[in-house]
Amino acid sequence: MSAALSTDHPALPARPPVPDGATDVLVVGGGIVGLTAAWRATRAGLRVTVLDPAPGDGATHAAAGMLAPVTEADFGEEAALRLGADSAARWPAFAAELEADSGLDVGLRATGTLTLAYDGDDLALGRRVRALQEAWGLDSTEITVAAAREREPLVGQRVAGAFWAPGDHQVDPRAVHRALTAALARDPRAAVVHRRAVRLLRSPGPGAPVTGALDDAGHEHRAGTVVLAAGADSGDLLADVPEVTAPTRPVKGQTLRLDAPPWFTLDHVVRGVVQGRPVYVVPRTPGPDGHREVVVGATSEEHPDDRRATAGGVFALLRDARALLPALDELALVEVTPRVRPGTPDNLPLLGATSVPGLVLATGHYRNGVLLAPVTGAAIDAVLTGQPLPPAVAAIDPLRFSPASAPSPTPTPRRTT
Repeated sequence: MSAALSTDHPALPARPPVPDGATDVLVVGGGIVGLTAAWRATRAGLRVTVLDPAPGDGATHAAAGMLAPVTEADFGEEAALRLGADSAARWPAFAAELEADSGLDVGLRATGTLTLAYDGDDLALGRRVRALQEAWGLDSTEITVAAAREREPLVGQRVAGAFWAPGDHQVDPRAVHRALTAALARDPRAAVVHRRAVRLLRSPGPGAPVTGALDDAGHEHRAGTVVLAAGADSGDLLADVPEVTAPTRPVKGQTLRLDAPPWFTLDHVVRGVVQGRPVYVVPRTPGPDGHREVVVGATSEEHPDDRRATAGGVFALLRDARALLPALDELALVEVTPRVRPGTPDNLPLLGATSVPGLVLATGHYRNGVLLAPVTGAAIDAVLTGQPLPPAVAAIDPLRFSPASAPSPTPTPRRTT
């Protein structure tokens, strides 16, 4: 068993009392993970403050929203698969509850996912992945190219093979974030402060609890519990909490958004490998005028968050996507979105209570923040109410990189899309 996994689930540390004049829960970070944590806290009847200078403008803004534990399955990452599968199963109930609270649609679509192999080598890789999926009991089938074209007539002529995953769906991350924002705005117990956290606050003394955060204007935000959901910046905010290590790092990706007219009838998520390079195309539901957004992604670079797109990245995405779906050439390119995701050394999130009273981690979701939002919400529910974590979360130790934990595992190479 990897050092990242643990079958021991010690009792959660008691939540410290709320300081006078403080809120119950402070969430540092306002992306889809942070707002999910805040929403679940309000659902538990707690007062919540979210601290973020531009909520939803990070990885959430770029994300395509694939709910794809099957087609994301990769060698050596069974823990990530089990976590993703658990969360995917929670999405329908999560979406229904959020839509009821917010009055907004989140764009959840049960489309299934079609994976295409461009050439013979890509097909051989696809079959190796398909064998892994079968060994893990996942629902994925190799189909003929003719069958792929029956599902999607826009599939190009130079495609060597295809696979079908009926349970991998999609949601619109920007719509989810709007719904979370609206749900919090409707609740008088919630507040969103548009400032950046610069460090966490602690009471004096060894083993002292985390009591809040200091923002970039010098204001202190006190709370009984702090949920650290600051993405790639999370690790830097723990400078005054040496007992807890969160080695999050920025992994830059670029997505493209295209405007498709009514004749572009792509209805399923299409993923593919083109001469070893992964790519995906995600079509949204058509609007009243018949046009729809189509998201193409995503590159992956170990690079800081400079918010600058590269010519090579845009070219590579368009080149490979059009190799599978040539009709993309006719669509209007309306947005290029470079953002960073919060990676960890083993590609697994840091999720759960820590050994420091008052500090909860909800970060390091890497490329799957959208997929993992429901199981993250379930974990926050459990932490705030003193209940056991979902088994898929409890199997991944949030303190596995911290000083008192076992040595960190060797990073696992993986396909990037």
